[in-house]
Amino acid sequence: MLPPPTGKTRITIRIDTDVLDWFREQVNLSGGGNYQTLMNDALRQHVEAKHENLEETLRRVLREELGRLRRPRG
Repeated sequence: MLPPPTGKTRITIRIDTDVLDWFREQVNLSGGGNYQTLMNDALRQHVEAKHENLEETLRRVLREELGRLRRPRG
């Protein structure tokens, strides 16, 4: 067995079948890829969102909304 790449850890985990099926379906619908990468990305987004404090959240939302208001309408 090859060692995992740097920054990766090989584990055994139990995932609900319906959740795993959803991730696999998303990869298939997008034309291919790796469901494990997709799951890792989803987990990372969740972790990063938990680290964002209220002030950062408000600033981000205000920037997004102000950006929409400033765009010319076509």
